[in-house]
Amino acid sequence: MTQSMPGSATPAGWYPDPSDPRFVRWWDGHAWTANQAPRQMQYQPAFAPQRPRLSEGTPVYNPFIWVITLLPLVSVIFMLFWQPEFRMITTRQGTTTIDPFSIYTPAYFLLMGSSLVAYGLSVFFAYLDRQRLLKSGVERPFHWAWAFLNAAVYVIGRSVIVNKVAPKRGLWPIWITIAVFVLTMVIAGFWTSNMMQSMYNQLGYSVTT
Repeated sequence: MTQSMPGSATPAGWYPDPSDPRFVRWWDGHAWTANQAPRQMQYQPAFAPQRPRLSEGTPVYNPFIWVITLLPLVSVIFMLFWQPEFRMITTRQGTTTIDPFSIYTPAYFLLMGSSLVAYGLSVFFAYLDRQRLLKSGVERPFHWAWAFLNAAVYVIGRSVIVNKVAPKRGLWPIWITIAVFVLTMVIAGFWTSNMMQSMYNQLGYSVTT
């Protein structure tokens, strides 16, 4: 049943069935669903009907979710090309200190820009991924707006719900996200170590000269 209900802002819950007053029917906030129960059942806005399972042949992955999980690697790649040079300057008081602007190289701005672009693309692809899940028959998939908080939050929430409607499937994005995180931490550790060593070498050379 899809006939509208008076007051489209009515929250989801059990309401008297307009086609049969002996029953109550679940209103999902937008339209009536096929879930029906005896009239004795009271209004329960906190309870949502169980999502129907997907058939074995229904795909649960698409290119959008894979892009979301792999986008963090873009910033890691740009980070490898950013090697800041620490220069020493002499202040008006005659003291020697590090030039705070020496780290702002083109690679630095490329790294910052790639992070912002990856963030925006994650939100956009989360929206497209949710639309694809709706077309595949997933009821109430994880909302794409969670990607504004963090892409990993959306990946985890999305995977948990997909796994509920497609048991033993849908969790690969979580494992890939974990692998990407671990790889990022390892690369960042090596990069930080090399940066600190380079900084000490450059500062030591500047002091001796």
